[in-house]
Amino acid sequence: MKKHDEIEREFLKAYDEYADSFFRHGLYKLSDREKALDLVHDAFAKTWEYMVSGKEIERIPAFIYRTLNNLIIDEYRRKKTSSLDVLAEAGFDPVEKNSVSEMLFSAESQIVIAAMDELPQRFREVMRLRYVDGLSIKEIALMLDEHENNVSVRLTRATSRLREILNISHG
Repeated sequence: MKKHDEIEREFLKAYDEYADSFFRHGLYKLSDREKALDLVHDAFAKTWEYMVSGKEIERIPAFIYRTLNNLIIDEYRRKKTSSLDVLAEAGFDPVEKNSVSEMLFSAESQIVIAAMDELPQRFREVMRLRYVDGLSIKEIALMLDEHENNVSVRLTRATSRLREILNISHG
């Protein structure tokens, strides 16, 4: 069994490395800054409780990610929201849209988000983690508890499929 100091070090390291990306993930899914902060806090708290109870976690980022997603699902059930369209409409860019270029970028972003909704869940997930949350292939692999090569292949296939949906040529 690990000592309390060792558990605390592992936990704090995971917090330092992943708290921001988990927050972005929650914000993207919920479009509610306070609720995202609360759920990320709850996910880390549940992880801490699990760790100090003596239970082993092989990959802490993957455990926290699954915990956070379960909390988000619970939140959706509480709200009884039937569609994720509200998230796309609400957007996740808090910057004011004053210029024409920013408005065009926003419109293009909404088109891409809508197209991403047409992708299978396993493709949407890696696209969001890579391009919305800004995680590396290695970080995504850790979070999903998969090999980096599998994540890379899935990301390539997702990008190709998204291009097809958006009718964008590769050249």
